[in-house]
Amino acid sequence: MPVMSDLWIRRMATEQGMIEPFIETQKRDGVISYGLSSYGYDARCSNDFKVFTNVDSAIVDPKDFNPASFVDRHGPVCIIPPNSFALTNTVEYFRIPRDVLVVCLGKSTYARCGIIVNVTPLEPEWEGQVTIEISNTTPLPAKIYAGEGICQFLFLQGNEPCETSYADKAGKYMRQRGVALPRLG
Repeated sequence: MPVMSDLWIRRMATEQGMIEPFIETQKRDGVISYGLSSYGYDARCSNDFKVFTNVDSAIVDPKDFNPASFVDRHGPVCIIPPNSFALTNTVEYFRIPRDVLVVCLGKSTYARCGIIVNVTPLEPEWEGQVTIEISNTTPLPAKIYAGEGICQFLFLQGNEPCETSYADKAGKYMRQRGVALPRLG
């Protein structure tokens, strides 16, 4: 299962609409880098955030999630409280080919500050804006910059197309826009 190169990513983005909007070169002057890299694509976070709060003493239950567990923030930065987390989404909209699985890794600039990014794999034929979980593991508030790089996606091409894709299963997070909160089938 090879990791796909910048040449492949560019071709798929420009000819097949795999990533929109697509930034063809890595932008890095004065920002946390984003755009095409040699073997991946550094995505940007939007300016919409949902910051975890315990104001109402809600229980976090993935089978019965209470949206009151979050406060909404909109702007050029987001402050995540100590030992807490926030959700955002990518600026980019992804359309994953049937023979590709995409994994995500956090940016080293954030990781070196104790800020961890988690994204589940993007399955074959999934499409949408990616919901990104950002954890502040430090005892201090952490600043996240909207419109700048938050994570890197690596594209792994299978030896053949899968038998059943995410689209075939009519997955519950298909074609999401904005932050998608947890939900059952």
